[in-house]
Amino acid sequence: MLSVEEARAYLLDRARSIGESERIPVEDALGRVASADVTAPIDVPGHANSAMDGYAVRAADIARDGETTLRVTQRIAAGGEIGSALAAGEAARIFTGAPVPEGADAIAIQEDCRRDGASVTVPGPLAPGTFVRPRGNDIRAGAVVLAAGARIRAQEMGVVASVGVDRVEVRRRPRVAIVSSGDELRRPGEPLGPGQIYNSNRFTLLGLLRRLGCEVVDLGLVADTFEATRDALLDGAARADVLITTGGVSVGEEDHVRRALEAIGTLDMWKVRVKPGKPIVYGRVGACDLLGLPGNPVSALVTFGLFVRPFILRRLGAASVFPPPVRVAARFAWPKPGGRREFARARLVAAEDGETGAEIHARQGSDVLSAAAWATGLVEIAEGTTVVPGDRVRYYSFAELLD
Repeated sequence: MLSVEEARAYLLDRARSIGESERIPVEDALGRVASADVTAPIDVPGHANSAMDGYAVRAADIARDGETTLRVTQRIAAGGEIGSALAAGEAARIFTGAPVPEGADAIAIQEDCRRDGASVTVPGPLAPGTFVRPRGNDIRAGAVVLAAGARIRAQEMGVVASVGVDRVEVRRRPRVAIVSSGDELRRPGEPLGPGQIYNSNRFTLLGLLRRLGCEVVDLGLVADTFEATRDALLDGAARADVLITTGGVSVGEEDHVRRALEAIGTLDMWKVRVKPGKPIVYGRVGACDLLGLPGNPVSALVTFGLFVRPFILRRLGAASVFPPPVRVAARFAWPKPGGRREFARARLVAAEDGETGAEIHARQGSDVLSAAAWATGLVEIAEGTTVVPGDRVRYYSFAELLD
């Protein structure tokens, strides 16, 4: 049985790159993975500009002690004409973002100045560079503003737009097929019969995959027979880059995913020392990767974050595929050591002393999906260990583990 790290490394080693790229508008790039560097064609800003509303002056004109009165010769607004050169004894009324005129090297903010008609009185001293943003202060022409392999967030969209680039090269969206196994499952809105439950995993996976930027092929529910499972796997493999199943990966008589995969493809990985989620299948059907997740809803959610998301991101060529944990104080006790690495549903809380800690949900069963909705992340508890309040524990935020 593989450890969590061994299983993730095993999967990442087998994550083949999606080679195809497309050029898309920047406004459509959120969540996509850049396939080529974006280099700034211009300096940002393209001219020295004022960081404040006030008066552009020559710092050498301002007395070290006391005040200096200057003649106001021009008014410069952002987006308007660049002012004329400033001579000794002159000042220019200027606004935030407006270009600093030639000869000026400092900005006296308006709150510190007194205006009297065509003159302004400025207190000293004033050092060169005060409230002046130099040309290229943010970005220099030729700098890489978006690196290949970066997953594009809103801030990267803004940076790319700031250098005037309107389209970016990104990896093609991965096509991911999902299938749910289990005769007990029903769609929300349908009446439940004896022993039946609603299929929550479908909706969890749809949300996770769409958030990841995938093109989802929903194959629906599959009957608990070998033939139906085999046919669904063949269908999904023909239509997708990755096929994800939930349920049917254990060793029961009604668990057909493993047998079907062995019949039509290859089964390369099965068990991982993790709780929730020990039975995790990886294999291939033709050119399609198959990842079989447990049917219990929390197990499916957790194993997606630990293994599936990193696998898909690696196929996209992402530079970062798994977040580092943060160390926080335990606000709970874990008195019984386990034989598998456990990931407990948790959320961060602030103590009276201001230190952030993690509390865990009272119910940690793999069927208690409401605990995952209550939580903001997972606390990792190593095999064979116990926890007492105050111990430092590793915490993974859902915002980084699942988004």
